[in-house]
Amino acid sequence: MPESVIHSYPVWLPQTQTWMYTQISELPTDRFDSHVVCHFTANLDQFAPPHIHIFRDEHPLRYQLSRISRKIGGRYSSTFLREIVEKTGASLVHSHFGDVGWRDLPAVRKNDVKHIVTFYGYDVGRLPALEPAWHTRYAELFDAVDLVLCEGDFMAQSIAFLGCPHEKIQTHHLGIDTARIKFQPLDWTPGTPLRILLSASFVEKKGLPYAIAALARLKDELPIEVTIIGDAPGVANDNPEKRKIMEGIATGGLEPHVTILGYQPYQRLIEEAYRHHIFLSPSVTAADGDSEGGAPVTLIEMAAAGVNIVSSQHCDIPSVVLHKRTGLLAEERNVDEITAHLSWYAHHPDNWRSMLEAGRAHIEHEYNGHLQGKRLADIYEGLLRAQDA
Repeated sequence: MPESVIHSYPVWLPQTQTWMYTQISELPTDRFDSHVVCHFTANLDQFAPPHIHIFRDEHPLRYQLSRISRKIGGRYSSTFLREIVEKTGASLVHSHFGDVGWRDLPAVRKNDVKHIVTFYGYDVGRLPALEPAWHTRYAELFDAVDLVLCEGDFMAQSIAFLGCPHEKIQTHHLGIDTARIKFQPLDWTPGTPLRILLSASFVEKKGLPYAIAALARLKDELPIEVTIIGDAPGVANDNPEKRKIMEGIATGGLEPHVTILGYQPYQRLIEEAYRHHIFLSPSVTAADGDSEGGAPVTLIEMAAAGVNIVSSQHCDIPSVVLHKRTGLLAEERNVDEITAHLSWYAHHPDNWRSMLEAGRAHIEHEYNGHLQGKRLADIYEGLLRAQDA
């Protein structure tokens, strides 16, 4: 009989967080029965979990009161989560994002179940920098939680710096559906356009202005075609990062070379991967402390698909893209280095295949969603067995 596990997640599920769907869908169903508890939903037609419990739909008035509480600095109501834990007989709550874990503490304590929290990025750097109260809140969380998961060594160190005991921190890589993503590199003939793909929200941590500056230089060296998937979140046309990107395209003379597709469904992203030679993703630490925390999952997907990668020495990206072995990494904000890496690919097409094959092998071993699902189940079982011992 599989154990019930609760996945506490605020919004199920933004297009940019498909990795969350993979985590749950790849959990072995003979070992764990997954229940998602969320406040409201998006794209449910694309990402339907086995069981979902939606606070806004089941308790509209309580949901609105909870939102008011959150706006004045309190927790979202944990009563709904507590009810679902009792209803499902769950023995484990897995909170996704550090701030969600803190808000889930009252329900976890009331039901006396095991508690795992995964940190993903903004919750590590940006949140404590913007709101110092999170240092105290995280101290409460780290004292109570059973286990904290993160994507790699850099994030593990960052969480420890926030005060989490080292013995409670464990690395668990995010996984992708490698069976769904074929290894299909695109050949390139020198003299024909080099196709370069970018895919990211227009926010500072994605480093897109530095990518644009490098591409403006590269276009003077060889013919290029650039595709950008993404847009500014929220009110897209009133966004300083978007204005900076669009100005960079204009002043760099890139307009004839660039196609902007806006946000696209996941399948379109993969289709575009097969049409491009290089994926460019130079992430940086933003002025407000926001960072990738771990690494963009898109990098994992591009490596699996067989796209050459130029990225940055940022957070846990060096664990996904092995510099000079499976891709090339520049220092953050170093336009000269980004340009040089792009140019290197253009001058060394004979080296592509061996690097791409090494990249695919690395993803198969460390970021395979099916294997990571089993490894997450092992983590759950290890924690529950320790409880029974």
